[in-house]
Amino acid sequence: MTAPKPLPPRFISANRRVREDRRFVAGHGRFVADVVREGMLHVALLPSPHPSAKILDIDTSQALEMPGVRYALTGEELSRATDPLMNGLDTPNVRRYPLAVGQVRYAGEWVVAVVADTRAEAEDAIEKVSVRYEPLPFVLDSEKALDPSSPLVHPPHGSNVLLDKTFVWGEVEKHFADSPRHLSFRVAWGRNSTVPIETFGVVAEWDPWRDMLDVWASIQMPKYPDQIARALRLPANNVRVHQDVDVGGSYGVKRGIKHTVLVSHLSRVLSRPVRLIEDRLENMRAGDAHGPERIFDVEVAFDDDGIVNSMKMKALDNVGAYAGRSPFQLGKPIGAIVGPYKIKSVRYRAQAVMSNKAAQEAVRGFGQAPTNYAIETAIDKVASVLGLDRIEVRRRNFIRKDEFPYLIPSGTRYDSGDYHTVVAKVLDHADYKAMVEQRDALRASGMMAGIGIAACLEPSGGNSSFEPLLNEKNKTTTWMDSCRIMIDALGFVTVTIHTTSAGQGHESLAATVVGEVLEIDPDLIRVVRPDSLASLPSNTPVGSRMAIMLGGAAYHAAQKLKAKLIRIGAHQLACDAGTVAYSDGAVSNADGKMLAWTDLVNIAHRNFHLLPEDMEPGLEVTHVMQVPTGDKLPVDGRVQMYPCHSFEFHLVLIAFDPVLGKPDILRYVIGHDCGTVINPHIVKGMTLGGIAHGLGAALLEEFVYDAEGNIMTQSFMDYLLPSSHEMPKVEIVHHCTPSPYTVFGQKGSGESGYLGSPAAISGALNDAVSACGISFSKLPIRISAISDAIAASALNQGR
Repeated sequence: MTAPKPLPPRFISANRRVREDRRFVAGHGRFVADVVREGMLHVALLPSPHPSAKILDIDTSQALEMPGVRYALTGEELSRATDPLMNGLDTPNVRRYPLAVGQVRYAGEWVVAVVADTRAEAEDAIEKVSVRYEPLPFVLDSEKALDPSSPLVHPPHGSNVLLDKTFVWGEVEKHFADSPRHLSFRVAWGRNSTVPIETFGVVAEWDPWRDMLDVWASIQMPKYPDQIARALRLPANNVRVHQDVDVGGSYGVKRGIKHTVLVSHLSRVLSRPVRLIEDRLENMRAGDAHGPERIFDVEVAFDDDGIVNSMKMKALDNVGAYAGRSPFQLGKPIGAIVGPYKIKSVRYRAQAVMSNKAAQEAVRGFGQAPTNYAIETAIDKVASVLGLDRIEVRRRNFIRKDEFPYLIPSGTRYDSGDYHTVVAKVLDHADYKAMVEQRDALRASGMMAGIGIAACLEPSGGNSSFEPLLNEKNKTTTWMDSCRIMIDALGFVTVTIHTTSAGQGHESLAATVVGEVLEIDPDLIRVVRPDSLASLPSNTPVGSRMAIMLGGAAYHAAQKLKAKLIRIGAHQLACDAGTVAYSDGAVSNADGKMLAWTDLVNIAHRNFHLLPEDMEPGLEVTHVMQVPTGDKLPVDGRVQMYPCHSFEFHLVLIAFDPVLGKPDILRYVIGHDCGTVINPHIVKGMTLGGIAHGLGAALLEEFVYDAEGNIMTQSFMDYLLPSSHEMPKVEIVHHCTPSPYTVFGQKGSGESGYLGSPAAISGALNDAVSACGISFSKLPIRISAISDAIAASALNQGR
């Protein structure tokens, strides 16, 4: 007997509203600033004025005499009561506490915390704290920091190098020797971030009678309660993190461990709730919100047809004063180190070096966007050297649809893709020939104009395998996520998810998936977030993973629940569970006899005598899901990282006046394939936001330090963000190549747009100025850099 074809999805991919939007648009979100506890105190922080200095003496006596002041905390006191914050790498001599201990290591590092009845009183008191420093030599530049004679950021560590690891995948030297053409170049990625609307905030309240620490925070990070407990030397079940707090934007930067350990310690000391909410100045200079600052040295070997055979890449990352998570941002790109191309071999040297700048943490894409920029620059340069069309060179190097699953040199097997079709769709939609004609007409009119192209992968469904790859002492292979579903005695469905709301629509995701499986309207499903003590394990929305992991866990939990309902119905109908049909919550047999949803629910909750033998009463199930394909440690420097790989193809037309140098994006088309789309509105929002983020990285955003180690971009007057004036209309061309590893064929889209837009915009600008004999090799490409380079070129050519 032939099995019936599955019915088309009812709710998956439907054009349904994002359920979270209603409360946000109406101003009824619940953010950490909305959490007010009785007797709550407030914290202000004294920053270091030096990039490096010994702390000789701290005098808080005048501050303690100020009105409303309750306490002043120094790093020495805090270090005696807590353990150092965790490092991902095996670097025991790079110790970090929330407040500087003995020495400051970057301008802006927190030195003293003052607690008062109000934030204003705490800020006034901070000005009365007196600190004597002995300035020390410092280093800001990553290449200078590599020099053994440079000042050491952490002298006990013995050098400024946190990570220096070289991987060789395949016959690199042979492929270089056999290739008739080579080229090498350098590009640099400027230090920037996601800059969410909400800075980091946390409220901590210690209950000495119950030995319980309650925490409300704007977090997005894995293992947050565990790290708090470790640092405070508490049993993990003495820490309760409330996850029903909305997060006003994140994409990686809402970690806040140092903030949380600081206020939690103060709450224990004072037996009062304590709140710290960064102001924008604190956030930008010392909020653990900076992203990669990376130099790439790349060499590629290719033939006369533009086929790239091998690549050598060195990535040097300036991670700032502490290890944090930043060295791992050199690890994630290994899972897509050749992008969408059939490059046969790669040598990759990953270096992370410390400097006297603010510490990096996780930022959207976790290092993939800078690497994509370097790879796409290489493809453009190959095309230029050979005089070939840039799109044609990409087509020649693309992995073909019939070659999936495709094993890349570094050990990751790409799940699926159809890159040629996505590109063809974009070119057809954009009318590429007409776009080229428009570019040429603009040039003829005296404007500078260029077309930018980028073809990039978004590894998604992240596991933790890059951690043991870069730190052999780490043996973690489990990177799970979870879902619990309960049907109450009245037949209403409640879904429990185990992470905070950071803007990615997880409630809509979970309700849609469960509604699809149980065949009930997702709007009737309640989605809740318990506190950490009532939660199943989760690794939060990092690595573009929640559609895959939370969606998968919700699917499997719903299937378990559906199976239980079917078994109850089959038992009542006196037939085998495999012979009954489930439809819209009801179970029926071949004779047309049926038990409705209410009947099944009533039996499960009230009629134990009618349940199948050995079945527990009630309707509650859980599912804890491991990452598909993510169950092995690295072997010989090779590893299966992310199970799924979305694809995006960017096509951009930019024009500008050569005197002013202000780019205007005239056309932006992106082809996007993230497999089966669960909610089109969420995917569209992610993609548009990612392109805006990438536009900022390409043209505007950078944390800049002066020669004295002071950060010069401490407000939005100096750190420039794209506005509606800079953001173009974006045309999205969809394609769907389902993943074989996920329940609906879905892939991740949380990092989409951002991973290719900087490369495409850079490519457009370089195309625009190519006739002048100049190029730009560092992001962001500011207006001043554009106009100055054009003017210098004209002067050199005697114009």
